Amino acid sequence: MAAGAGLLVIFLAWLAGPGLFGISNETKGTTVQAEVVEPAPCTGGGATEKVKFEFGGKPTEGALNGCGHGKGERLEVVVPDGASGDSVPVHAADATAGASDARRPLGLALLVFSCFAGGMYVFLVLRGPRVPVTA
Repeated sequence: MAAGAGLLVIFLAWLAGPGLFGISNETKGTTVQAEVVEPAPCTGGGATEKVKFEFGGKPTEGALNGCGHGKGERLEVVVPDGASGDSVPVHAADATAGASDARRPLGLALLVFSCFAGGMYVFLVLRGPRVPVTA
């Protein structure tokens, strides 16, 4: 019974798809062409460059979390949905934060292991304590 329940959980997790483990390949925003206004050197952590781009029909400035670009260099950035204000946080279009295709197989493997461990625990509880045989 426990093995069947574990197999059912694994099958349903497989059918649920990548969203079950928090994996999403869709970009949450609009990709636009931007130009670097103030480049940042890559000497320390947390470098932020200032970029300008056209968004919603008007020129907008954004803060790009990156470094090493030249002044006037053009690149594609993703502007988050619902972005507004003076300095919009953007990220490079070819970079995705926190996405890894290795998470799905790893998450599924951990789920299989946890189902196996739960099944073994149920087996041991139902079997009860072993009584030593005396000769």
